Amino acid sequence: MEEYGIFLGFNNQEDAIRLPVNPETLEIKESGDGESYTIIDLGEINTIAYPKLTEITIESIFPAQRYPFVLVQEDGLKRPFEYVELIKKWMRSRRPIRFVFSGVRYPDDTKKDEKKLNKPQKWLEESSISEDRSLEIDFAVNMAMSIEGFTWKLSAGTSGDIEYSLSLKKYVFYQAVAVKVVKGEVKAEQKRANEKAKPTTYTLKAGDSLWSIAQKNLGDGSKYKVIQKLNGIPDSELKKLPIGKVIKLP
Repeated sequence: MEEYGIFLGFNNQEDAIRLPVNPETLEIKESGDGESYTIIDLGEINTIAYPKLTEITIESIFPAQRYPFVLVQEDGLKRPFEYVELIKKWMRSRRPIRFVFSGVRYPDDTKKDEKKLNKPQKWLEESSISEDRSLEIDFAVNMAMSIEGFTWKLSAGTSGDIEYSLSLKKYVFYQAVAVKVVKGEVKAEQKRANEKAKPTTYTLKAGDSLWSIAQKNLGDGSKYKVIQKLNGIPDSELKKLPIGKVIKLP
């Protein structure tokens, strides 16, 4: 038995949804960026360049009721406008999302736990589990993507279903790379890309100090004075910060 699922995640899977209805087709566009030239006595030639970013188009519906073809169980199914608002929120953030298209093959004598697989994070865990648990990965696409377009409309003659088209483009993380010289050789210090958005506030907990907060969130404990100034915290309060207070981060 096989089952495929399309998942969208945001902020290191802090928000994660499974599309309730798989599209009839999943269009994945791969193209090159070459150019053509006309050469005298030779005709047209083309140059091969690096491939362009992958583009994916999804067309489906957000159902207003539990149809037989809906893949998400009732307790995990959102209302159509909730899906729309969530995607719009992701677009406003100007941050990439995570697109996952994963297939899992179940042996005939294995029953899937519907309640467990209803949660996107749990389903993804099951899709990558080892063979000793009688599950096998069949196919998967997993990449960071930007939302390039999102159109939606209420379907005529239905009870509130929303038809939508979602256009995605592969996102490549980039940043300034720090370099250091080791024995006359220049080496770049590569850092793992982080999809998680930086927090703008922090809630004080027992044992916190502005130094530890600056070290954890800004990467430099000596920047605690910036946090102190931003929040107008007096020196007399530094040794005993009020637990539960929400402070702003630069």
